[in-house]
Amino acid sequence: MKSVLPVGVHSAIRVPASSANLGPGFDCLGIALGIYDDISATVGEPGLRISVSGEGAHGVPLDDAHLVVRAINSGLEAAGVTVPGLDVQCRNSIPHSRGLGSSASAVVGGLAVADGLVRAAGVGNPLSTETLIQLASDFEGHPDNASASVLGGAVVSWSESVVSPVGDGTAGTTPGVGYFARTLAVHPAIRAFVMIPQFESSTAITRGLLPDAVARTDAVFNVSRAALAVVALTAEPDLLMPATQDRLHQEYRAPVMPATATLVQWLRERGVPATVSGAGPTVLALTASELPAQTRDKAAELGFVLDEVEIAPGVVVH
Repeated sequence: MKSVLPVGVHSAIRVPASSANLGPGFDCLGIALGIYDDISATVGEPGLRISVSGEGAHGVPLDDAHLVVRAINSGLEAAGVTVPGLDVQCRNSIPHSRGLGSSASAVVGGLAVADGLVRAAGVGNPLSTETLIQLASDFEGHPDNASASVLGGAVVSWSESVVSPVGDGTAGTTPGVGYFARTLAVHPAIRAFVMIPQFESSTAITRGLLPDAVARTDAVFNVSRAALAVVALTAEPDLLMPATQDRLHQEYRAPVMPATATLVQWLRERGVPATVSGAGPTVLALTASELPAQTRDKAAELGFVLDEVEIAPGVVVH
């Protein structure tokens, strides 16, 4: 029998955006960025009441299909509790479909809100950091964005095949995927700049452009650059230019994001370690140097808005 959280229990969180890949680290490197969604929930009378403001407010469902609500329900289920009803408020600043991990942030935020409700009520099983990463990555299918929003800073993430006991453990096991991540201590000289366009991109479409097989030389190239990225991010920022080179995904996506590809190339020709943020179309630059003076104008010419953001902490319960 699940415990029922009492009416009036409240939880509020702030969750950061994220950028995945960072050039060569396809589906494994990520970083939390200082653009935030704020989510709160209060246990209420039966039924669901949800309000959304800010980014994407007019394009999301206001029922149980809303991603944040689905994540809250998943978190409550994992914690072994239930609620009579919920009042949920979302104030979104993370742009949708721009390669800034908006869906991962929504899922991490919903799970964290559920954990906050459980901890505030003092019943059920609070969700550990490892559980947050696992549950959020289950939604996403890969852990790079989700783990960055959970842990903050830069992350290395990976998945493994695992087997879990069925029921009480006497009925055998079921195969599954385990998701894991570790943080990197980002060098204090590194700054993060995002160039965000008004146009959107579909991750499903851009992922579909990637080949099923690549040349061994390209695979070796990316392995070396992803390993180098760890060194550059933590100890030697001067290596960020070679450490952000990629041969696995960016050139294949360029035809459907020509402005993004043009801006990345323009920046790199001027010594700026620029990459496509996630599946695009946002451009991310991680650098220990100032940007060229004309960067803002060039970005605007191509339809992008330049902003410097902090390398953010992970999700925070208020």
